[in-house]
Amino acid sequence: MSPVTTEHEEILTIVNNLADAVYSVDESGVIRLYNAAGLNLLDTNAGINGKKLSEVFALEDENGQPVDLFSEVKKAEMVTVNDSLRMRSGDDIMRLEFTYAPIRSGFSAAHPSSNQKGFVIIARDVTRIKSLEEERDEFISVVSHELRTPVTVAEGTISNAQVMLERNSSDIAALEQNLEEAHKQVVYLAKMVNDLSTLSRAERGVASEPELIDVTALAHDLYNDYLPEAEKAGLHLNLKLGTRLGSVLVSRLYLHELLQNFITNSLKYTKEGSVTLSIHRHNNQLLFEVIDTGIGISKSDQAKVFNKFYRSEDYRTRETSGTGLGLYVTRKLAKKMGTVIELKSRLNHGSTFSFTLPCAVDS
Repeated sequence: MSPVTTEHEEILTIVNNLADAVYSVDESGVIRLYNAAGLNLLDTNAGINGKKLSEVFALEDENGQPVDLFSEVKKAEMVTVNDSLRMRSGDDIMRLEFTYAPIRSGFSAAHPSSNQKGFVIIARDVTRIKSLEEERDEFISVVSHELRTPVTVAEGTISNAQVMLERNSSDIAALEQNLEEAHKQVVYLAKMVNDLSTLSRAERGVASEPELIDVTALAHDLYNDYLPEAEKAGLHLNLKLGTRLGSVLVSRLYLHELLQNFITNSLKYTKEGSVTLSIHRHNNQLLFEVIDTGIGISKSDQAKVFNKFYRSEDYRTRETSGTGLGLYVTRKLAKKMGTVIELKSRLNHGSTFSFTLPCAVDS
């Protein structure tokens, strides 16, 4: 075997083992070489050698208009990256990033046009990356919008209070009202920052290490923490625990934050009656429930309450200082722990939020 042949086979082996899809086309846009990843990207086992590039890739732009890939590739005079194209498969849309460049011989610098040998194209599925980028941008936009109002109100009321003090105003009631409103907005901002911090830690996996948690002890801690708040609101806080609860093996932060969010939510939307933390064992599963006699959630809202920044149009919900992030955070935490939140609710009759976790082996 000649050295040239050996070198050619080595190059083919390297290309075929690349994770990214690689295609080589001639001057007419006919595919002459491709690797295994190139077939995987197209979700086919059929050979594509000799087929037109634009036949293999039925692409469209961001507006849904068809795009001829080879027409785009032919425009390249150097390495070019294009991440604006999409490929549709039924109802699914794959976002693709193409990197392409002309193939020239080593003599091409002197005679670029006469030494054109075709093009090499590298394709990558960037659907998830693009989705995350768009979700991040949307999230930042929404957070900025949500922060703007309380910051503006707090700034305005504090400014009013300052003006009143400078003028030695004797209207103490108006001064107190301004300061109370400013404090309310600052508390709202603090809640949002706390929710965002919890969400960030969950997304980054901070404090995600599982540990053995005594469920009975955790329940009593939560009960003692929120009993004063419940009594101040004129509500009964109940604790109903089954026998032989044992332990669970999960992140303490995630479990505590999830239950804490449910309890604070129930206290917030319950005007009279009770909030109950119930934990019972069924075989090797522990059922956690937070049950309230609050305002309840309509059927139309139940499908949306776990969306970020969603708040019901119900005036009773609007009266509270919720950030619209609490339940969104709980869903993220539940997913991290490998469980799913169940919601049962009836308008004006209360709500029950529940989830299950497996008992630890030694329980």
